[in-house]
Amino acid sequence: MKETTVVKNYKMLPTARRLRREMTPQEKTLWYQFLRTYPIKIYKQRIIESFVVDFYCAQARLVIELDGAQHYTEQGKAYDQERSQILREYGLYVLRFSNREIETQFPEVCQKIRQTIEARR
Repeated sequence: MKETTVVKNYKMLPTARRLRREMTPQEKTLWYQFLRTYPIKIYKQRIIESFVVDFYCAQARLVIELDGAQHYTEQGKAYDQERSQILREYGLYVLRFSNREIETQFPEVCQKIRQTIEARR
């Protein structure tokens, strides 16, 4: 188990800033319609180690990832598994949703995030 303090690779800052400016439609939906005004602080495009996670709630030690088509290739699945394992070693919990879930089951996605944050506080 790595130390519980989340490490930040500042070399990733330009990438994180670009990703914040160029959020996917699904990321924008989740951010502007739910996470941005959530009563507990949630960050978008946060650097953890050498990764930029879609959303991060430090208080709940929760990472929220939205997965597009590239995540369902063999290479994408392998990368996500490795990345999730590294994040778990920091004591973080990773919630993953497909872009399709954001588009078709938005209230359920929000409820799952809410429940997970409350359970982990």
